[in-house]
Amino acid sequence: MEQRILVGSGTGAQHLLARYANRHGLVAGATGTGKTVTLQILAEEFAAIGVPVFAADIKGDLSGIALAAEDKPKLAERARRIGIEGYAPAASPTIFWDVFGELGHPVRATVSDMGPLLLARLLDLSDVQSGVLHLVFKYADDHGLLLLDLKDLRATLQFVADNARELGADYGLVSKASVGAIQRALLQLESDGAEAFFGEPALDLNDLLRTDLTGRGIVNVLAAEKLFHKPRLYATFLLWLLSELFENLPERGDAELPRLVFFFDEAHLLFKDAPKALVDKVEQVVRLIRSKGVGIYFVTQSPLDLPDAVLGQLGNRIQHALRAFTPRDQKAVRAAAETFRANPDLDVATAITELGVGEALVSLLQDKGVPGIVDRTLIRPPRSRIGPATVEERRAIMQRSPVGGRYEQAVDRESAYEKLARRAQGEAAPAPPASGDTGWWDRGDEAPTARRGRGGRPAARRRSDTAMEAAIKSATRSAASSIGRELGRQLLRGVLGSLRRR
Repeated sequence: MEQRILVGSGTGAQHLLARYANRHGLVAGATGTGKTVTLQILAEEFAAIGVPVFAADIKGDLSGIALAAEDKPKLAERARRIGIEGYAPAASPTIFWDVFGELGHPVRATVSDMGPLLLARLLDLSDVQSGVLHLVFKYADDHGLLLLDLKDLRATLQFVADNARELGADYGLVSKASVGAIQRALLQLESDGAEAFFGEPALDLNDLLRTDLTGRGIVNVLAAEKLFHKPRLYATFLLWLLSELFENLPERGDAELPRLVFFFDEAHLLFKDAPKALVDKVEQVVRLIRSKGVGIYFVTQSPLDLPDAVLGQLGNRIQHALRAFTPRDQKAVRAAAETFRANPDLDVATAITELGVGEALVSLLQDKGVPGIVDRTLIRPPRSRIGPATVEERRAIMQRSPVGGRYEQAVDRESAYEKLARRAQGEAAPAPPASGDTGWWDRGDEAPTARRGRGGRPAARRRSDTAMEAAIKSATRSAASSIGRELGRQLLRGVLGSLRRR
């Protein structure tokens, strides 16, 4: 039997077909119109049919998905109106994550995993500075220098700057000014608290693809209340995660169930002031990752927040109310209305501005992947709690977590920083001989290899001159210089006189 997710009811029931969930989707609408609850019901229903979910929790409200909803008459009444039989509150299996390790298990990635393109975006580097960063990554790869955390990257940057002339023939010129700018950006990144994100143990993607013992998919909730205030880090982290999924998951093609559903809340942060190279990468990932069985659902206020190339990839659409108070708002309303498959019985542009809380215009992919006709829909109530979990409830859930204790303790193994520090110590001046052990020059031993002359012969030994010897040598050099100059003058006069006589 085909798996379907009930989203709500309008002129008829609106179901999202699980086999088309990897065709991506959009949940849009103004603040306070019900986007978070829609995200919640989609996440819990995907989990119920055995599909793992990853979702960013911007306001903390999504954490309530780990707890059963309160038995409220309003929820039961809405369920009855929509036609849900046997509605009952239920919690979803949940794992909490947090980049800063405060409200969830720590999430880490190595600098090498992040790569120069995303890291340059994170540091807001210029094209020239990005080129230097690519050079540093190339040098580290060629010489087996692991870039695991920020101190590894700083050490490698400093080494490349100090040896720019020697490395120029193989890697190109390196400007110390560019290296300095990158180092300053790294200091700013550390002050933002991002140092905790880079390191080991790095996140194992398999921990995001878990199901519980009953076969339900686990909902991975990223606590992003603090991360959201670092918008560049937030967007870069989620894009890194998508890129890792794309690069590591095997091809799957169309299947009855997706392997993972990924919700990207406040998606406009991904594209705000982003360079073209980054937007192209997002488009590539969105276009190709569906063949890996991953569905991406962007949650944002307006469809205009997304580039057209990305918007065109989103087959399942849920549009909550938009307010048309300004010319830009009116443009957004028209753009949203034009993206739906027309309904002759519905004025979409007008309906968008009239929707109430918990209502949406819905168009979902139907048989053969054809977009359904847009319909004004009452969104179903969630089975889990609407609102955040308390700190105590969150802590209790984390104590039962299947990944508990795996990521809490950071590991700092040998990497670029340690290797370069050891190399610098090896190039330092040798230590003086131990007490009672004189040097080879005093023992009369043969000179070491570094002191041997051409052809392997021992180089002449030198000793310090006495004051008298130094004075004699100086006088001799002075006299020789005077005699030489006088002989030169006499010889020149003789030659010129001979020429004149001729």
